[in-house]
Amino acid sequence: MALGQLSADPDDAAPELAAGRLARLLRPFVGVAVPATAAIAALLVGAAMLLAFGANPLVAYRELITGAFGGADNLADTAVRAMPLALVGVGICIAFRTDVINIGGEGQIILGAIAATVTSMAFDDVPRVLLVPMVIVAGAIGGGFWGAIPGALKAYAGVNEILSTIMMNLVAFHLLSFLLQDLLIEPGAIKIQQTRRLSENADLPLLPGGTRLHIGVLIAILVAVLGYLLLFRSALGMRLRSVGHNPDASQYAGMAVRKSITQALAFSGACCGIAGAVLVFGSESHRLIGEGGAAAFTQNAGFNGIVAALFGALHPIFTVPASFLFGGMLTGGSDMQRATQVPAALVVALNGVVVVFVVGSLRLRDRLRTWAGGISSYGGRA
Repeated sequence: MALGQLSADPDDAAPELAAGRLARLLRPFVGVAVPATAAIAALLVGAAMLLAFGANPLVAYRELITGAFGGADNLADTAVRAMPLALVGVGICIAFRTDVINIGGEGQIILGAIAATVTSMAFDDVPRVLLVPMVIVAGAIGGGFWGAIPGALKAYAGVNEILSTIMMNLVAFHLLSFLLQDLLIEPGAIKIQQTRRLSENADLPLLPGGTRLHIGVLIAILVAVLGYLLLFRSALGMRLRSVGHNPDASQYAGMAVRKSITQALAFSGACCGIAGAVLVFGSESHRLIGEGGAAAFTQNAGFNGIVAALFGALHPIFTVPASFLFGGMLTGGSDMQRATQVPAALVVALNGVVVVFVVGSLRLRDRLRTWAGGISSYGGRA
């Protein structure tokens, strides 16, 4: 029987039709089943690591889950931890879909935070209903500007964006330190790198429920929706994705490839800049703090957001639950460490194992989806 044809004999065709129907039923579950299986395998490896340190894996995982999702306060803490990851992750999706690798999330977070802080200082007395949007927009502009620089360098000068974004991180770190040495430092705080308590009108309002959860979570969801609309429901998004698939063909079709590359990193940086604003005005101190190093302020969201985006299959909407899951691992990991007395490095290693297994399973997931789609199409012909 030729490929793509079914036998004229109904008895011979029945197994193929049944296989096609089964493939159609299973295909939607592949996207969930493969990463879930990978996560379970990673937890089994993690259990072996915990046993090697003399810890009970059941107790450790119980504390991990309870610490992340065991109550309203725990869920709020997880969501607060996940917010910057989701915002950075959406930016990473935009950049990676355009085939541009943005490793500069840390620096873009810092520039967004600086821009939002300066805006708050300049407009102290503006009502909250105006000042909160102003600082968020300022964060987006600051991060977008910082992202556009390596984008333009790549597009117009051929500079590798991995190198340039990493270097821009270092520049941002030192710029933050310089500003908090003198220009933005709190009066009288000679040895503490922090601003004064910023305007209360810029504080992100808390959501009902009596927890730490604030409207930053709504901002993150809104940015994810806007990122989805940009990438998959707009002409600009089509151009960005086209450039990501094949820049030469896009150039031949008359698309502005260089402009698209710059735009992609600018949009990506803007999302990271919003994360910087949320970290400042959604914090309990409501200050821009450089004490303890830049990573103490950014919480490594610029790098962890990349992982969240990969967890979410580089889809802005899926990045939100992926960020919540990863934020839960980071939040619950502290409780697990306290309960089992394992080294902090083991908690980090456990998170890394889960990331490697899940991200490594994505290619298998895509292959299974393609296979199921082929079987479904073949078995569906009559």
